[in-house]
Amino acid sequence: MLWLKAFHIFFVVSWFAGLFYLPRIFVNHAMAEEQAVRERLKLMERKLYKFVTPIGLLAVITGLWLWFGFGFSGGWLHAKTTLVAGLVAYHLYCGHLVKVFAADRNTRSHVWFRFFNEVPVLVLLAVVILVVVKPF
Repeated sequence: MLWLKAFHIFFVVSWFAGLFYLPRIFVNHAMAEEQAVRERLKLMERKLYKFVTPIGLLAVITGLWLWFGFGFSGGWLHAKTTLVAGLVAYHLYCGHLVKVFAADRNTRSHVWFRFFNEVPVLVLLAVVILVVVKPF
């Protein structure tokens, strides 16, 4: 079980690293004026999304394995699972945004993306509090 926990933590940290960086690329892309810069950012967005998606899937799979395989319980876990489901939706929406930028159809400002960029930070804070403190 400790090996599984270790891998789960590794995958979660790696997934969050990608979810912290990808929206930051969106901020830069929304501000870019030169075509060469926009093309480079499109490439970075696509490659990062393709790289981080299987890592996110492994984070979810190992988390479910821990939950169902070892029978953790409590309201905190249900709240955490809800937050993870929201994070999966956020991740998928990032994939949608990668396609929007690739097609040069973005209509949102860099300011919007700066706020969007903070979502995974808040989710991570809430999840860490739930897992460590187990308030309910």
